[in-house]
Amino acid sequence: MASVKDVARRAGVSVATVSRVLNDSASVTAATRARVLEAVAELGYRRNAVARSLRTDATRTLGLVIGDILNPFFTELARAVEDEARALGYSVVIGNADERPDRQDHYVRTLLEQRVDGLLLCPTAEITPLVRDTVRDGLPLVFLDRTLPGLDVPTVRAEGAAAIAALVRHLRDLGHRRIAFISGPALLSTGRERTEAFAAAMEACGLPVPGGHLEAGDFQAASGRSATARLLDLPEAPEVIVAGDNLMALGALDEIRARGLRIPRDVALACYDDLPWFTHLDPPVTAIAQPVQELGRRAVRVLAERIEDRPVESVVLPSRLVVRRSCGEPAGTGERDAGEREGSVRA
Repeated sequence: MASVKDVARRAGVSVATVSRVLNDSASVTAATRARVLEAVAELGYRRNAVARSLRTDATRTLGLVIGDILNPFFTELARAVEDEARALGYSVVIGNADERPDRQDHYVRTLLEQRVDGLLLCPTAEITPLVRDTVRDGLPLVFLDRTLPGLDVPTVRAEGAAAIAALVRHLRDLGHRRIAFISGPALLSTGRERTEAFAAAMEACGLPVPGGHLEAGDFQAASGRSATARLLDLPEAPEVIVAGDNLMALGALDEIRARGLRIPRDVALACYDDLPWFTHLDPPVTAIAQPVQELGRRAVRVLAERIEDRPVESVVLPSRLVVRRSCGEPAGTGERDAGEREGSVRA
């Protein structure tokens, strides 16, 4: 099925010009209009109903659909997006998908019908027909934090493999050998990537991962707590539990405290995703910090370039390990960054 990009290439114009022609804008010459309509006819291009509602008149409004507004990561991300958008003269309308494809599509459809100039999407695991159509029609869209296979969409995300490797080496150097991991959903790119990075880091350090030491969670606190309970009930419980995100770490912390266990004396705890108040816990929690504010800022700038019909590239930013005292670090250990820092990578 032909896309608006195909029409633009055939007619030798920009995607924005095609949109103006299809929306009967007066700001297109008769010759250009004829060339675009001829390309439409030759390619048999048809617009979907949602795309048709997106007018070319700029509204100076951006849409943002996030995974879970109650997750502190997404809360901070939304704030960064809003701040950067405001600095560029845009307003932001936010939708909370609650990690459900149907709710995601509801907000995508609503935002397009409200004629936002562009859309930032933290996609759920499922590639829905609406998302596929939105990509096909060349509407200004940027994926944020997560990727979807097979879709040609610029993405702004964090790379955590190097930080996870640094964490595993740090735990090994502290003398830990039995290290368990609570993963996120395998259907989400972030869940897969963190699990694969953990397994690779353990192998590189010569540390085995028994089958019972790899638990699957869903990036929610309840799954972190239930996974921790199963880990602690093993005949040979892990010395360290690494949670794949901050909410699962909170669930793990609840289960550890409920059993009257002490961190790190009875079991150590670390997690992917840092929280500002991790420093106020006793002991402070060792965590991998994502560049959340920079992710939000860069995503808005990439989207603004797409709206202006400029060429853009995906952006990958480095995460970093922040060492505190929840894994058995010496009592005098102050907060510090550890491990290699990757430079920003464009893919």
